[in-house]
Amino acid sequence: MAVFGFTFTIVSSVIPVALIACGSAYGIHVMTHYYIALDEAKAQGVEITKESHKDIILKGVATAVGILAGGPGALFWMWVAAFLGMATKYSEGFLAVKYRTVDEDGHVLGGPFYYIEKGMGVKWKWLAKIFAFFGACVGLMGIGTFSQVNGIASAVTGFFDPNKTNTITLFGNDYSIVTVISAFVLAILAGLVIIGGLKRISSVSQVVVPFMAILYVLTVVVLIICNITKLPAAIAEVVTSAFGAKAMAGGALGAVLISMKNGIARGIFSNESGLGSAPIAAAAAKTKEPVRQGLISMTGTFIDTIVICTMTGLAIVMAGSWKDEALQGVQITTDAFQKGLHFLPSQAASFILMICLVFFAFTTILGWDYYGERCLEYLSGKNMTAVMIYRILYIAAVFIGPYMTVSAVWTIADIFNGLMALPNLVALFALSGVVAKDTKDYFRRLKAGEVKE
Repeated sequence: MAVFGFTFTIVSSVIPVALIACGSAYGIHVMTHYYIALDEAKAQGVEITKESHKDIILKGVATAVGILAGGPGALFWMWVAAFLGMATKYSEGFLAVKYRTVDEDGHVLGGPFYYIEKGMGVKWKWLAKIFAFFGACVGLMGIGTFSQVNGIASAVTGFFDPNKTNTITLFGNDYSIVTVISAFVLAILAGLVIIGGLKRISSVSQVVVPFMAILYVLTVVVLIICNITKLPAAIAEVVTSAFGAKAMAGGALGAVLISMKNGIARGIFSNESGLGSAPIAAAAAKTKEPVRQGLISMTGTFIDTIVICTMTGLAIVMAGSWKDEALQGVQITTDAFQKGLHFLPSQAASFILMICLVFFAFTTILGWDYYGERCLEYLSGKNMTAVMIYRILYIAAVFIGPYMTVSAVWTIADIFNGLMALPNLVALFALSGVVAKDTKDYFRRLKAGEVKE
């Protein structure tokens, strides 16, 4: 346990700092051209459509966990991580398109393992394989399964059996029967899609998700408007807490570091900047200009953290839900909704959050299976037996997720996020010169009218 604790401290503290350093290396130049991305969105909006709404509630859960652990100041450090992470996300999208490849079946393949191997050279293929290994692990035991399923089960249980009156003993612990049923249903549905190839379930989810995203955003906007008088105090609380104005007065400088660490860690979870997952999908963009996809990738980070996490975070701070240490994960957001939307029955607020979370998290589960499989295919040389074993383990992880504690889920996610990010960050540093050179050339050609739409 001592070794495990030391590993967690190193991974969760050093990696976020490295991520910020990587982003700031060329962030100012990229930020200057951010809004050009909006003009390209309709034609090249692959990243926007994939990232801006599929797991929007999970951003809220990440925000809630960060604020509970690090106080309201964690939200401020999420903003810092997001602004610098936008530059990191730009590089990931850029490199994904620049170094993507097409296999014998005509499928476009890309991601960190390809820009490590092709950009840094074949002698660095070992680093690409390390990324692929930890990428598969993140899907299997991190963002892809445990955190998503745990959030769904918590929300469903909070709505149907909030007091856990109907329980069953499993693994030496008492669980609500609703939690057990949720685990079975989620595992079966995920299995039908991932192993059984039943695409209709995922297709329905993808159609419904945008409407759920609109419902969630409107709900939070209404909540903030109805409690607008509390907004100035909430913003002040976020800023003062971030710099530990109260804590440092009492000599507790550690409170600032805790707020910073949790804010940055949750910010990374919310937008995945630096992890290397987004480039796997970004490689499929139709554009031939890496810079375009890089700029579009940045918008996902802006929407995820600057918009969604800010809205949810302010709602939680305004409601004071973060002060209740008895609440965990999605329970914090649910409590904030119930208090903020006081004119609605408490069950109505819980239902809105639950129904949105179910669709968002389920599509995220399917998406991370795709990421994990691509990583494993690269690692195993497209050994489909290995891929099928991975799928079975993935479904098993979906079933196990609801029985884990919230703290365990987020600890595991943070560790694997850091391990996955490390080889990707090395590649981003090594190829930053290529990114800067080609970006300058693109805007020179754009200014000269040489870039074809």
